[in-house]
Amino acid sequence: MAKKNTPKKMDLVDLYMDYVLEHNAPPKSVYQFSKLNSFEESTFYEYFSSFDAIEAYVFKAFFEHTIKTLHNSAEYETYDAKNKLLSFYFTFFENLTANRSFVMYVLEKYKANLKQLKHLQPLKEVFTHYIDELDIKKLDMVKGQLLKIQNKAMKEGAWVQILLTLKFWMEDTSASFSKTDIYIEKSINTSFDIIDTTPINSLMDFGKFIFKERFQTK
Repeated sequence: MAKKNTPKKMDLVDLYMDYVLEHNAPPKSVYQFSKLNSFEESTFYEYFSSFDAIEAYVFKAFFEHTIKTLHNSAEYETYDAKNKLLSFYFTFFENLTANRSFVMYVLEKYKANLKQLKHLQPLKEVFTHYIDELDIKKLDMVKGQLLKIQNKAMKEGAWVQILLTLKFWMEDTSASFSKTDIYIEKSINTSFDIIDTTPINSLMDFGKFIFKERFQTK
């Protein structure tokens, strides 16, 4: 009798991603997946309840890898909130690009409305917590209950912003996705200028970029 493997959590993720990329479809069952890779079916359920759970975990894993990379940089710790967020975006989307085929497989059918995609819920939880920890400067005039509302609105706004960036990246046809880099820089700068109540220049600059990409290039 052949010896069974004992894959760990990330081993299962790698095996699943490889299968999907080779077949453009998930395995027909956990039983088939485990038999194909010579491990007990019960081993799979120690880590995941379904293939959907793996797909959801992958985006959280991209986030965790991004944060680990950032904290390994002494320079990152010296940045202000805006530059920390810019560094996060650039590193996170580098990770997505390195796994673009799988990411596109998961997200393509939900592209019209990524907010409805349950696979991104674990990512939302860790990302909005990260936004909270950045301690972004807020308007001094906001106090008490209004501050709580503003904090929630800021986290939701940040989440919508990363979804819009994700959609732009999915549709980006430029070499090395350079236009996504421009989109990230302009959108983050605009967001922070709005918080600082000096939005006009960045809003116009960002608006010109979006107009050019969405209308003049058609």
